[in-house]
Amino acid sequence: MHNFRISVTNFLSSLSKTVHASLCLTIILFLFLFYINGGFIFDRLFWSGIARYTHALVAIMWIGLLWYFNFIQIPNMKKIPDEQKPAIGKVIAPAALFYFRWAAALTILSGLILALLNGYLKDALTLSINSGIPKHTAIGIGMWLGIIMAMNVWFVIWPNQKRALGIIECEPEMKIKSASTAMIFSRVNTILSLPMLFSMVAAQNLY
Repeated sequence: MHNFRISVTNFLSSLSKTVHASLCLTIILFLFLFYINGGFIFDRLFWSGIARYTHALVAIMWIGLLWYFNFIQIPNMKKIPDEQKPAIGKVIAPAALFYFRWAAALTILSGLILALLNGYLKDALTLSINSGIPKHTAIGIGMWLGIIMAMNVWFVIWPNQKRALGIIECEPEMKIKSASTAMIFSRVNTILSLPMLFSMVAAQNLY
């Protein structure tokens, strides 16, 4: 029993092995559902489901990290002793920002692909002004809020964080200003996150 516990601990200590185990379980579940359903037709509906799963997966990563920054890291930075802060700025924050910005990009990309496969991309992006379909209006609002948030990530938050974290060299005054700008736009994204998520949920459940 002790050796088994050690083996499990060693296995789960590896993030790569943990992620691969999760993928294997997902594939097994897919094959099980494939079997009990008598097979799947690999049509537009199937690929739409794959796009939706991908969209949900990367969106969880993106919004989860957004809330991590705003609910955990930023409020607690003042409590961290100065000698320990470099560990956050030089190790944890850059790693988190890598997943943060690419999850944002993949969320938008997978969302656009999902809308295209389901045939409402143009109508949603125009907020269904011409066709007047409330569901597409709701999805469109969520899509535009997500696009604005992703643009904030790539064109405001990330460039300023690079200066704030010392990835790009700059004057101390510019570093302080950049940190403040990144924080403000991160707060803006936090404000937009709840209505964005509500729009998406409303589109799927209220219409």
